[in-house]
Amino acid sequence: MDSMALPLTVGFDLDMTLIDSRPGIKAAFLALSAETGAVIDADLAVSRLGPPLDHELAHWFPPSEVPAMADRYREMYPEYAITPSLAMPGAREAVEAIRERGGRTIVVTAKYEPSAKLHLSYLGIEPDVTVGGLWAEGKAVALREYGAGIYVGDHIGDVRGARAANAVSVGVTTGPCDADALREAGADVVLSSLTELPAWLETYAA
Repeated sequence: MDSMALPLTVGFDLDMTLIDSRPGIKAAFLALSAETGAVIDADLAVSRLGPPLDHELAHWFPPSEVPAMADRYREMYPEYAITPSLAMPGAREAVEAIRERGGRTIVVTAKYEPSAKLHLSYLGIEPDVTVGGLWAEGKAVALREYGAGIYVGDHIGDVRGARAANAVSVGVTTGPCDADALREAGADVVLSSLTELPAWLETYAA
């Protein structure tokens, strides 16, 4: 296909696509709750990862307090959230499979970019580019800028971003959205996890 005429560039979401950040994010929310006295259901919060932080904080704080709470959460995040979080099964291998094909990888996430880079560095996942602070259709800005022909993510927001960038949307059912939801949103391909991505790449590039 036409995209193969250029170097293969594959975009990835971060939370629940490349990394299982639930343990770390839960710890960070619990720390914020302890510091502020606000009631935050951290288990509920980590069950619906994907949208920007402000969307989640709006469930627990008055609108006027959300910006300051977001700043404080991001300050606390490196201390609480990096070491407990894990690589998703197949994450490193998926990135390496693209590199072996002469391709490059770009992580495009709604997460605060410095936090995203800390996660990837700690876990030894090495994309060529990491771009934070983009959600849903906004992700198409970075996907287009770097010429990504494929975008892999676990959320319908990731599907929307891929479609807005005219990239092939690969959904993985490792996050809050099941296969039916991903397909309904317009995913071109749905995989159970990143462990299936290298084999799919073989068929895509054939």
